Amino acid sequence: MFWVLFLLSAWAVAGLACLRLCLAAVRAAAVGPRAAAPEHTLTLYEAAFLSGGPRRVADLTLVSMARQRRLLLAHTGWATVVDPCGRDDMERSVIGAIGPGGQSRIAPVRAAAAAADAVRGLADRLVGAGLAVPDGGTGGVTAGVRRVRVAAVAVCALGLAALALPLPATEPRPLIALWFALPLALTLGCLAITRMEIHPQARWASPAGQRLVGALVRQVDGTADDRTFLTSVAVRGVHAIGEPDLRAAFAHREKYAADHWERRA
Repeated sequence: MFWVLFLLSAWAVAGLACLRLCLAAVRAAAVGPRAAAPEHTLTLYEAAFLSGGPRRVADLTLVSMARQRRLLLAHTGWATVVDPCGRDDMERSVIGAIGPGGQSRIAPVRAAAAAADAVRGLADRLVGAGLAVPDGGTGGVTAGVRRVRVAAVAVCALGLAALALPLPATEPRPLIALWFALPLALTLGCLAITRMEIHPQARWASPAGQRLVGALVRQVDGTADDRTFLTSVAVRGVHAIGEPDLRAAFAHREKYAADHWERRA
């Protein structure tokens, strides 16, 4: 019966992880529904932040300036300034991140622009309006999901360890495996429910913000203008870009960023 200790440990690990995830989800759902003005019309920058955070805002700014031929995004992953006069704080942040030479790789430009004061100010305004969650508002959910995943692996490890023990003939191994399948099913079911119920935008947008983003998408559906293109980038990211040259530029950005992290490691 020594395997029962492993089973109790598996239930403790799985139950605690799932409970903490549920509590984090409840706290996240309670963040940000306050006083969001129903008549508020989102700008593209606001939609980008609510959909993908600071880096999405930087991506939108780069694509918008490239569409207006005020910035060249080469397929090799370099950004070149054509018009050094930014029309708003976001564009000035991008131009400043590129530097006085007027040319830089897209990856560091994106990172610097995402951390600029203009984006932080945008985030503060959205949080104050009840459209975005504060820093860490859904971090508990993300951490909770990681804990449940770890718990699922731990349950499997404990189950294998229990099955590896010498067992009497009266305790069949399939039955023991079935007992361990129960806490495993709990963790996997919790992860499945979280995946269905937690909207990807919930990392940045409050429920009110998510509704406004959805309304913005519905407003532009069916049209084929420049705003529709930029709205698609703001809500869905650079992978929504249909232009081959722009896709190549941002694909090279992602490769550069991966290589950069490999060198640091």
